Amino acid sequence: MFLQLCLSRGCCVKMAAELVEAMKMVKSFRVSDLQTLLTSMGRSKSGLKQDLVGRALRLVQTEYSPELLKNIRQLYESRFPKAPGWATQRRPELGVGPGLANSTTAYSTHGSPSASNVHSADYLNGLPKPSPSPASEVKLCPLPFYKTLETLMSPTELVIQNSDKLQDSSCSFELTQSQVDQIRNCRELRPGIKSIQVVLRICYTDAVGVQEDQYPPNIAVKVNQSYCHVPGYYPSNKPGVEPRRPCRPVNITPWLHLSTVTNHVTITWGNFGKRYCVALYLVRVFTAAELFNQLETCSVESADRCRERIQEKLRFDPESEIATTGLRVSLICPLVKMRLGVPCRVLTCAHLQCFDAVFFLQMNEKKPTWTCPVCDKPAPFELLAIDGLLSEILKETEDVEEIEYLADGSWRPIREEKEKERSSTPECPLLDICSPETNGHSPAHASSTSSSGKAGPANSGAGLGPSAGVGGGTVVDLTLETSSEEEDSGGRLGDSDETDDSQDSPPSKKGRYGYDKDLVTAY
Repeated sequence: MFLQLCLSRGCCVKMAAELVEAMKMVKSFRVSDLQTLLTSMGRSKSGLKQDLVGRALRLVQTEYSPELLKNIRQLYESRFPKAPGWATQRRPELGVGPGLANSTTAYSTHGSPSASNVHSADYLNGLPKPSPSPASEVKLCPLPFYKTLETLMSPTELVIQNSDKLQDSSCSFELTQSQVDQIRNCRELRPGIKSIQVVLRICYTDAVGVQEDQYPPNIAVKVNQSYCHVPGYYPSNKPGVEPRRPCRPVNITPWLHLSTVTNHVTITWGNFGKRYCVALYLVRVFTAAELFNQLETCSVESADRCRERIQEKLRFDPESEIATTGLRVSLICPLVKMRLGVPCRVLTCAHLQCFDAVFFLQMNEKKPTWTCPVCDKPAPFELLAIDGLLSEILKETEDVEEIEYLADGSWRPIREEKEKERSSTPECPLLDICSPETNGHSPAHASSTSSSGKAGPANSGAGLGPSAGVGGGTVVDLTLETSSEEEDSGGRLGDSDETDDSQDSPPSKKGRYGYDKDLVTAY
């Protein structure tokens, strides 16, 4: 009887403890978790968060069951996954009472995650803080300039320790002797930069698809108590656009102990509602020249295949109202506005326009974007191909900037049309306004005028005829004040010539400025 009473009391105590634990879990739920819990138990999910919390607590108190407890635990563990390999250490925060603390997460590896003791610390409502787990479902996208040799730490989530905006997460790992030898014996890309490196990569914690590198806000990386370099922001040339940070792997090799001694890495990051995970890899780094050699060796599209592609694009479509007979392609690289050296394009792009492979790889080595400069679509290295047909065309033409592909796969330069346009344009003759012929006078008349210093009135009027000048242009005397004066003067002089032929010609009429009127003409 006493034993049955003790067992019943033990069951009551256990049930009470589970009930208290379940209520604490419910209080830490988000709105989405509360709605999921209430929907699974057939309750309404509408209302504010405080209404949902009260409804869930009443549900736990009145209808407590193993099924309900199981649902609560599953929701709690989905938000705070538990796994060995991380340890939380409690440290007091300066200026805060003894009841609050800021925790630092530690991870211990020896080339890969290894188990360690988990020390509990208060997190929410007295519950122990769950330990972060390696995000094995998260996959980081491969990088063309980095070849992964070994995984030192698989993608592991950065767990929020408290409500502070700045969080600290720490990990520790050790290099094997073989890894140390690889780093020491490798060549240098440039002074102080090894071709084999230990890099740190950060991305969003999302199991859907392949994740690209993404830095959290206010990131800082400390390796063995020394801050390492994190790529800064690129200035934006567009107004109203914030500067963008190039998210690439962080090289932590210069700050590591190149021995079997334990290395410690601390990451400071901003908590603004997004989840991140971090990973460590031993990689080999390639240069743009090495990638270009790979491209030349493995990714050259033959000239015949390029002609087939052109014929497919220019094939007659009876359903289309517009028939395309040719496609023009520029031989100028859209990146650097220079003549193409090695024509390259993306196999998934619909256009035939190429860009220079060397410049494209060099630009992505400095600022990795991997987008097509022609259509701005993704241009991964695996889909790049050198155009064999355009390479042959570039060798055959030296001063051509544009060609046209025809429907049969052939091509023709655009230079011929431009030369025809230039040859068909009439050329205008150049006139020398200082020559006597241009002013409506013969060389003999000009010499006689200059030697005698006098000009007859009839000769003066001859230069004003409609047939004077080159090409039938009219000669206008700018020294005359009005045309009426010219007519009157011409009439009087004509009458005097008819009436008195024996009289000498009067001296040439000077303008108000004292020079001969016949020497200044205009067209």
